[in-house]
Order: sequence, then structure tokens, then C-alpha cells
Amino acid sequence: MRSYRDLFRTPEFTPFFLASAAHTVAQTVGGLALATLVYRVTDSPLLSAVSMFGPQLAQVFGATFLLSGADRLPPRSTLTGIGLAFAAGTAVMALPGLPVGAVFAVVLVLGLVASLGGGVRWGLLNEILSKDGYLLGRSVFNMLSGLMQITGFATGGALLTVLSPRSCLLLAAALYALSALGVRLGLTARPPRSSGRPSAQATRRTNALLWSSRPRRLTYLGLWVPNGLIVGCESLYVSYAPGAAGVLFACGALGMFAGDVAVGRFLRPEVRGRLATPLLLLLAVPYLFFVLRPGVVWAAVAAGVASVGFGASLVQQERLMALTPDELAGHALGLHSAGMLTMQGVSAALAGAVAQLTSPATAMTVMAAASVAVTLTLARLGRSGADAGPPRALAEEPLLEKPH
Repeated sequence: MRSYRDLFRTPEFTPFFLASAAHTVAQTVGGLALATLVYRVTDSPLLSAVSMFGPQLAQVFGATFLLSGADRLPPRSTLTGIGLAFAAGTAVMALPGLPVGAVFAVVLVLGLVASLGGGVRWGLLNEILSKDGYLLGRSVFNMLSGLMQITGFATGGALLTVLSPRSCLLLAAALYALSALGVRLGLTARPPRSSGRPSAQATRRTNALLWSSRPRRLTYLGLWVPNGLIVGCESLYVSYAPGAAGVLFACGALGMFAGDVAVGRFLRPEVRGRLATPLLLLLAVPYLFFVLRPGVVWAAVAAGVASVGFGASLVQQERLMALTPDELAGHALGLHSAGMLTMQGVSAALAGAVAQLTSPATAMTVMAAASVAVTLTLARLGRSGADAGPPRALAEEPLLEKPH
């Protein structure tokens, strides 16, 4: 599969794409509205950051107990249920007078529900497309995420000037419901990719298998940690520039879009494989500039340039798929998604805590420096592993036993 035209000619890709677009816009509008609501009520950078990225904190529990469902549940029904759960939860958070503690309880429940979504969604994409089309298809979804975040944050920022945060949350709830409807009507019913019932034991067993390979471990850490720390920087946009956070988010999403287009469409495979570390460094270095407390214009430029580096995830996902048996693809991608989102939630909380003690600008600089250090460390470990010899073949690894 060589072109975007081929992708959109593939049956079911277009409705899947459009339903995901509605879901992404709902996330951006709802997240910005919730962070703004919490910041207005509490005046706390920490609580504002955690409210926006808190669902990711629950991903670690889903990765531990629920992730085997990524390959063992029917994808259409599962994605429809996830969309409806988010619609209901977001509507609950819009209730007037709801205590902040109750808001965070709903946020964590939604995070637990979402922990299953990444594996189901990307496993289904891997099923809809041929194996050689996954990278191009995922790049289109990443570009979609960038465009819809630009739209969502710009629209959300504009709506928050004329509507209350609770009204924006209700709009997000409606978009989640629309996404669920699109999945239900636009996709065909497929059986689960693997037999057996989802269970915590099966989840832990497959996680252990995936983690047992050193090349996969380093790939997972590269997918989770450096960009998670930078999302910690992004979680402070509301407290750094309360009146212009939507601008910063939109510029960051534009940079992510540019990076995904370049990596997914225009770079040859032999070139892509060498760019993971440089792109991760690009992702972090511009945020070191925040030590100077730049104004909104320069902050937006830095956010846009840095976000080009998110294209590194495409390179790393391509490597992960090359290292993973086909029957574990959904679980492997779900573990990537759950780990990445968990790290983003942890980083948002950590960045918010540092900002609470110092300032948002200082916290963003600290998180960026940590991301640079982790990237360089992983690159060194990867080189030492390559010097030690090629990784053990997948055929030699014990595959997950299928239950009777």
C-alpha cells in the first residue's frame, strides 16, 4: 500500500477514520474545558494538569488486568461501548455543583475504560489494512489526531470565551456519542482475533512475553518515556498561559501533523529507521527555551517545532510490529498505547507538582531536560545491545498458549 488514495479505497477505513475524528475532537474540547473548569475552581496547576491527563493514570491498571481483551473481544461492539461510556461520563462531569473529588473519580473510571481502546483500535486497523499498510494507515490516524486537535483546541478555546466549561463538556459528550454511532453503523461485526476469555492472568502472561525481549523492551521505553515527559510540559499550557492555552495546543498539534506527514509519507524506510533518536531530541530541546519564560508567540513557535518530533513514534511502532508475532499485534499495540498514556498521566501529575512548587515555566524546562537525558540513555543502551549481537529470533520465543 503506497498512497493515501489506496487507504481510503480500502473497505471500512473511511468510516473508521471519521468515527475516530469525532472521538479525537471530543477528547480535545472536553479535556480543555475540564482543565479550565478545574483551574478556575481550584487555581491549582497540579489539579488542572491532572484533570486533563488524569484518565491516562488509570491506563496502568488496564494494562495489568484488562488488556487481553484487545484481541479477545469483538472490536465493533467494544469500541461502540467505549464511546458511549465516554459520552455518559463526560455528561456527568458537566453537572453543576459536582465536587472536584467526584470529577476526578469519573476521570479515573474513564481512564480505566479507555485502557482497552488503544489495543482494540490499532489491532482493528492492523486487520482492516494489509500488514504493509499499517505504518501509512497509522500515520494518517496520527495526522488526523493532529488536525482534529488543532480544530478541537482552537474551537474549544473560542467556545470557552463565549460558553461555560460545562457547556463545552456537554458538546464533547455529544461528539463521543456521534463517534460511537459511526463505529456501530460504519463497521462490520468481526469476531475476536484470539480465542478464550479476557482475564487478568492472560493479560499478565502476554505482557511478560512481550517484555521478555530486550529489543522490544527498549522500543517500549522509547515509545513511553521521552514523549510522556513532554506531554507533561503540554499539561501546563493552561497554567502557563490561561488566556491562550488553546493557541499553544493548536500549534503543538500542527507540528505533530507536519512530523507525521514527513515520516509516514515521504521518508524511505532505510532513512526512517535512523531518525528515532534525532526526532525524540527535537521533541524535547525547544522546551528548554521555556526557562526564559517566553511570551505566547514564541511559546507557540517552540511548541510547534518540538511537536514535529512526535513523528518518532511511527518509527518505533514500525519496529515494534517487526518484533511482534501477528497473533499478538493487538495486545502489543494496546500495551504501547496503555504504557504511553500512563506515562503521560504520570508526567502531567509530576509536572503539575513541580509547577506548584516553582512555576509552570520551570517545570516545563525540568521535564524537557529529563526527556533529553532518557533519550540519550536509551540510544546508548540500544547501541550496546546491537554490539552484543542480533536479537533472538521470534520463532525461538514461547508463544502464548491458547486456552482450551
